[in-house]
Amino acid sequence: MSILAAYVVPHPPLIIPEVGRGEEKKIQLTVNAYERAMKEAADFAPDTIIVVSPHTVMYADYFHIAPGEEASGSFGQFGAPEVAVTARYDSVLAKELASVAAAEGIKAGPVGGRNAALDHGVMIPLHFLHAYTRDFRLLRVGISGLSPLAHYNFGKCIARVVETLGRRAVFIASGDLSHKLTPEGPYGFAPEGPRFDKACMKYLEEGDFLKLLRIAPALYQAAAECGLRSFWMMAGALDAKALKIKKLSYQGPFGVGYGVVSCKVTREDARRSFAERYEILEKRAREERRAAEDDYVQLARHAIETIVRTGEPAARPQGLPSEMAERAGVFVSLKKDGELRGCIGTFEPTAKNIAEEIIKNAASAALRDPRFPPVRADELDELVYSVDVLTEPELVDSADDLDAKRYGVIVESRGRKGLLLPDLAGVDTVEEQLRIARKKGGIPEDAAIRIWRFEVTRHV
Repeated sequence: MSILAAYVVPHPPLIIPEVGRGEEKKIQLTVNAYERAMKEAADFAPDTIIVVSPHTVMYADYFHIAPGEEASGSFGQFGAPEVAVTARYDSVLAKELASVAAAEGIKAGPVGGRNAALDHGVMIPLHFLHAYTRDFRLLRVGISGLSPLAHYNFGKCIARVVETLGRRAVFIASGDLSHKLTPEGPYGFAPEGPRFDKACMKYLEEGDFLKLLRIAPALYQAAAECGLRSFWMMAGALDAKALKIKKLSYQGPFGVGYGVVSCKVTREDARRSFAERYEILEKRAREERRAAEDDYVQLARHAIETIVRTGEPAARPQGLPSEMAERAGVFVSLKKDGELRGCIGTFEPTAKNIAEEIIKNAASAALRDPRFPPVRADELDELVYSVDVLTEPELVDSADDLDAKRYGVIVESRGRKGLLLPDLAGVDTVEEQLRIARKKGGIPEDAAIRIWRFEVTRHV
């Protein structure tokens, strides 16, 4: 047997009546769709229910597979401790999955999750499913900070193990969409929020998993979603399968997007295998990005590739453009799969010229950012670079002189300093900018501070 169907479902705790206390009626379409989806799932008489949740144990480079024989949880943290969910694990499937993933070079297993309680991303779909069946075992997995392709390939591993063990299985991708749909919502508004939800639901409904995998990080990060990685994994679990897809509902009355989608497997279809096409398109995008890099970014890339591959710093460049012969503070930032991979800089010049500042800070961003392990040679092709050249900081009288999009900030208190660059994704207000800068400098929120502002020329 194999995976028979998959479902995209949200996990707002208030959808449980004992938690919502009437508020759930505002998303009655979602409630109705949830009930329909879980009844449909139960009708497949599954041996195993696979639930991937963004709220279970999560690591940057490792997929968590819940160990043990069973687990339980309650909605106590949401004010309804009387509502509890218990599930028996498919421990044989869990162990085999870890083994198969390892053979594919994917880090996955039970680390950190022994005896962990069920999270609401798992409990909510099981709560609805239990109205129709309890005769199944659970495979509970988490997402990671790895790439879309890694999630897709891990989903393929799940499908392979299900088939090898002869399970009748249903896959549930638990996840909300954007958390920034309205100004009145608990997370505020970002224009990317509605755009992300529209695109994501379109690709799910059309079964266009290639476009789902290639949603731009700038879009989904600004939208503050929590389900996309679950959906990537579901897409992998449905690799090479023809599907009958139906959007059952979409709502967002509380400022968070809730989508319910049913995907029934109808037959094998090799044309619906997306990993190879994804890799081809990503390689083409990397080549185009590299071709468009300016002198600043090319120098940062050269500096990092040289020191990572040879262990030696890059040579000082000769015949510098006049603007790179000047002196200025410089920050070099690296991203991988849309996530920060390293960032080191100087807010005042420490080298003879901008070029040497770039070389020095690029090497530090790759090898000495304490938040990340050193960059490996096998990561180099995947890195995206930006170089920020700073103007000289100027002292300001108050936060009224700041603008989070235009100015970066430096805050100082009793010899401690924290810096934050301008125009960063998710940092939309001066208050948030100052809070993060304080945190980076280890400065208490109630401590008096002096504030400098600066501008940057950003090279990408």
